[in-house]
Amino acid sequence: MTGIRLHAPRPGWSVDADVVVVGSGVAGLTVALRCAAAGAKVTVVTKALLDDGSTRWAQGGIAAALGEGDTPEQHLDDTLVAGAGLCDEEAVRALVTEGPDAVRRLIATGARFDTDADTGAVLLTREGGHHRRRIAHAGGDATGAEISRALVEAVRAAGIETIEHALVLDLLKDADGRAAGVTLHVMGEGERDGVGAVRARAVVLATGGMGQVFSATTNPAVSTGDGVALALRAGAEVSDLEFVQFHPTVLWLGPDAEGQQPLVSEAVRGEGAHLVDANGHRFMVGAHELAELAPRDIVAKGIMRRMQELGAPHMYLDARHFGARMWEQRFPTILAACRAHGIDPVTEPIPVAPAAHYASGGVRTDLAGRSSVPGLYACGEVACTGVHGANRLASNSLLEGLVFAERIAADVTEVLREAGAPPRPAATGTDTGAGTVLAGPKARLEIQRIMSEGAGVLRSRESLDRAAAELARIDDDAAAALEAPGTESWEATNLLLVARVLVAAALRREETRGCHWREDAPDRDDAWRRHLLVTLRPDRTLAVSTTETAAFPPAAAPTPHPPTNGAHPRSTT
Repeated sequence: MTGIRLHAPRPGWSVDADVVVVGSGVAGLTVALRCAAAGAKVTVVTKALLDDGSTRWAQGGIAAALGEGDTPEQHLDDTLVAGAGLCDEEAVRALVTEGPDAVRRLIATGARFDTDADTGAVLLTREGGHHRRRIAHAGGDATGAEISRALVEAVRAAGIETIEHALVLDLLKDADGRAAGVTLHVMGEGERDGVGAVRARAVVLATGGMGQVFSATTNPAVSTGDGVALALRAGAEVSDLEFVQFHPTVLWLGPDAEGQQPLVSEAVRGEGAHLVDANGHRFMVGAHELAELAPRDIVAKGIMRRMQELGAPHMYLDARHFGARMWEQRFPTILAACRAHGIDPVTEPIPVAPAAHYASGGVRTDLAGRSSVPGLYACGEVACTGVHGANRLASNSLLEGLVFAERIAADVTEVLREAGAPPRPAATGTDTGAGTVLAGPKARLEIQRIMSEGAGVLRSRESLDRAAAELARIDDDAAAALEAPGTESWEATNLLLVARVLVAAALRREETRGCHWREDAPDRDDAWRRHLLVTLRPDRTLAVSTTETAAFPPAAAPTPHPPTNGAHPRSTT
């Protein structure tokens, strides 16, 4: 195991639990509820308030084969096509077959989806890459907010312990290298204060994404890659981090816009909106059989190509034909966001451009959510289950959070039933040496600029080499500066680490596949139908290896139970 930790004060307080869940989106809260229902003592740690994660921002909905004539097999086919040859079919099959019942259990928990006034059936829409209407939604375009509301209420009703305003720092391990809890820093608004520790038999990362590594993203400010960075420092494998999905239709707020940008849901196109240029030309017609409803990577590339051809900073989404009533009833959140920025989609096209949206890769797990570090699980956007491959199918993310959260809870429950004495952390303080280097708060904006310019929608060896060199310079500057520990420096350090991994993987993958678009290698190359695995060495350099094929077996670390989907692949450095 590595001994790398963030430079931080030693914990001044601690709590004990059977399970600590880090994150409070659909994945984390579902794990917490299922484990608590099985009798486990659960503590949920979240960076802001319980309902401030990425889930609440999800607009379009949750995909599942709930409609008449639809089947899990059809959902599987659409997912595999979107994943561009890198999905693990066994993981996708688990998603689509267990998904419908998982959604029904979510409804039983209290989530209220939009239903037909006459029949009471859940209303379904269609999004890019789906050949059927299978997207359940709530509040028109406020699905994530409704799911978050229902789960937060259920967690509070269950009396589950929560620690809000807490930035997770590092994994605690016992003498055998097994996860034994986490260290965390509770910020000023929290009931506790300063650095503490949660000691637990199992640790579940559900920290969401890392969109803040780019200048413009749909992700909230808390999405700084903390879970992936923690897992890397703990010695876990991460995979497929080069596959960052850029949502095609994000409200364009100007060339200098930074931070979280308003999303214009794919469901708007699913209901019949058209992508057009300034001349009103529908440039996606003829580019793909599904036109505007092609998989997201294809639509994002189509928009970028048209922008390059015309020298334009954005394209337009035209849904004026919806009329005021449909906009107000079906997409009230998007309508309000547009009007807040001086755009009325009822009377004018919406300016849109791609922005960082979703990490298809993350902490590599098996079908039970286990990482390569014993006792450490990952779920939701922070995880790489193999479901998304090279490009996530629209609205599969909330479903993945549900399905794999339930799988993790089942495994954790069995582990707790058989476990002996609780693990004792080998250390709860800060290691010395390589792990103490912190990037300064000012590095955050610089990292975002570097990544947007060098590793955004369009990449090349030249741009990635330049990004790698600039990130290395920031790392060298951090080593010389001896930055003091604190929330801003910890976040900047996490962003720097995930940026380095993303760039290293994007440089290694010399092809264009899914949402990884190399201008200097514009074609898909089946020699690259494999996964890139990255680990962090004790000296903080990166070890990058590849699997021999696109098969996605589980991590290799010893676990209390036999792996659920095969042996670990051989890899080459």
